[in-house]
Amino acid sequence: MTATADDYRWMARALELAKRGLLTTTPNPRVGCVIVREDRIVGEGWHVRAGEPHAEVHALAMAGEQARNATAYVTLEPCSHFGRTPPCAEALVSAGVARVVVAMEDPNPLVAGRGLARLRDAGIVVISGVQEIEARELNIGFISRMTRGRPWLRLKAAATLDGKTALENGVSQWITGDDARRDAHRWRARSCAVLTGIGTVRDDDPQLTVRAVPTERQPLRVVVDARLETPLNARLLDGGPVLVAAAIHDTERIAALERRGAEVVVLPNDGGKVDLQALLFELGRRGLNEVLAESGFKLNGSLLKEGCVDELVLYLAPALVGDAARGLFNLPALSSLAGKRPLAFHDVRLVGRDLRIIARPD
Repeated sequence: MTATADDYRWMARALELAKRGLLTTTPNPRVGCVIVREDRIVGEGWHVRAGEPHAEVHALAMAGEQARNATAYVTLEPCSHFGRTPPCAEALVSAGVARVVVAMEDPNPLVAGRGLARLRDAGIVVISGVQEIEARELNIGFISRMTRGRPWLRLKAAATLDGKTALENGVSQWITGDDARRDAHRWRARSCAVLTGIGTVRDDDPQLTVRAVPTERQPLRVVVDARLETPLNARLLDGGPVLVAAAIHDTERIAALERRGAEVVVLPNDGGKVDLQALLFELGRRGLNEVLAESGFKLNGSLLKEGCVDELVLYLAPALVGDAARGLFNLPALSSLAGKRPLAFHDVRLVGRDLRIIARPD
């Protein structure tokens, strides 16, 4: 059976509901559910946070007996296992829905098609793949962690139109306007962690917290600090979880950082620096779906060189500061354009007076 125009219409509503959990559901996926009977919504809901009822449960509770013989629209395959909550596939079967339309299958190996199979075994008509692209984008970090074992890493940077992130003397505040900075805080708010380097901590002493938009949680702050040089009076150590990734095991420095509330992991590579790929897998092991890198041109370049960057979020200000200023990425010089790193534009728009470009490795 193929999807109808109405299926796309109601799935669009389910996706809108799922977005309401954008800042709260981690480490779980963002999921919305709509139950429709006789061309009318009788129940809807979304997953708010881990440990609480899933979207289907909220929608079924609202629908009550009207769920029988109705169609359920769910942005992610209903779960089929007992976790912190009972399986949603069983709840849909018990409610007597006649049809389930799903945007995408769940990449979680604990589900991975089993939820849909349970529905079909119960005689429920199942259609999958309705607005799958939109659903995948909404949970791109969860998909990354389930399929690759590591979070989706966005690298955010602000630069002038000639690609400079700071003056030669290090001054960088503020290149972009208020609207762009507020938009950047939205990316922070949806992220499980904000990652930076020791150079940025020393030069800018950032807080790396979400301040410009309302949020009920703060992301983990992660500092790539090979030699454990994070100042003990750094502002990012003032409240909230901090993880310092080091390349040396200096007991005294580790103890000092731990007294300030930070956790230290030692992940050296063969060159005596932090193994960035190993760090991403460590963050994935901790259940982090999306990481936002806000660092200087050295760490930016290393993240790119080591294949850690999944997406670039670049804010370009309508200004020029000259060739001597600092660039975006510390990358090796090329002798041929054949060595350039191709990107594909994913989204381009104005944010206030600044241009925001979202690009992904092509």
